[in-house]
Amino acid sequence: MNRTSRTVKVTRPLFMAVAACVVVLPLLVVVFGTFKTLPELFDAPLAPPSSPTLDNYRAAVEDGGLGAAFLNSAVVTAGAVLLTLVVASLAAFFCARMPGRVGWAVFGVLVAGLAVPAQAAIVPQYVLFDRLGLTDSLLGLVLVDTVTTLPTAVFILGGFLRTVPEELYEAAELDGASPLRAFRSLALPLVRPALATTGIFLFVMDWNDLLYPLLFVRSQENRTLPLALLDFQGEFLTRYPLLFAGVVIASAPVVVVYVLLQRQFVAGLTAGAVRG
Repeated sequence: MNRTSRTVKVTRPLFMAVAACVVVLPLLVVVFGTFKTLPELFDAPLAPPSSPTLDNYRAAVEDGGLGAAFLNSAVVTAGAVLLTLVVASLAAFFCARMPGRVGWAVFGVLVAGLAVPAQAAIVPQYVLFDRLGLTDSLLGLVLVDTVTTLPTAVFILGGFLRTVPEELYEAAELDGASPLRAFRSLALPLVRPALATTGIFLFVMDWNDLLYPLLFVRSQENRTLPLALLDFQGEFLTRYPLLFAGVVIASAPVVVVYVLLQRQFVAGLTAGAVRG
């Protein structure tokens, strides 16, 4: 073993240990802090709680209004993800099945939204939604999240649908399948990993969205979870144990969704990596 290989063998575990500490230590501070009082958190942020208490979670849900905000976020995220997947899969299927340059032209127009920053369209979006009476409503948040995440979903699903062999569609047509039947019975089962991957991306984007709720929502009853967490920060003092409890509550659904769809997510990322 030469000196270079020996150095790599020694430094790699050390680097991994340092990287693990960078990730794990802040996580421990947050998780331990949810079971502490504010003075205890400041005295020993890395130490386990000496007298664990669930008062922070109880206060975050009841006094902080995270219970209603959690439900609003769940409704908005579920509605936006489902609507985006339906529209994006149909649009991507149309682009993949259109012959010649027409499909590519439509695909380019749909994914062109990736080049437009969300902040650049805030003013016209707000004016349009306000005139339609969709501001300060969960339906308005569902629609605006669908519009803003649609280019990403079409971009991901379009690449997967173009990998489906043309011979399969031709066989379906010979059996008398309509384009909608081919989409439902042939294309969707084949791109299920891509749907799971896209769904996870959309879920994270919609669940953590703060920009549009901050601009569109004015009433307390329509607040989403990221917007409700802002109330835990004060001008002179931040209630860190309550804020940490809110962060854990807000992060839990993302972790659960990833664990449930992990196999499909990995399959979607590695699809096409190995050619037979």
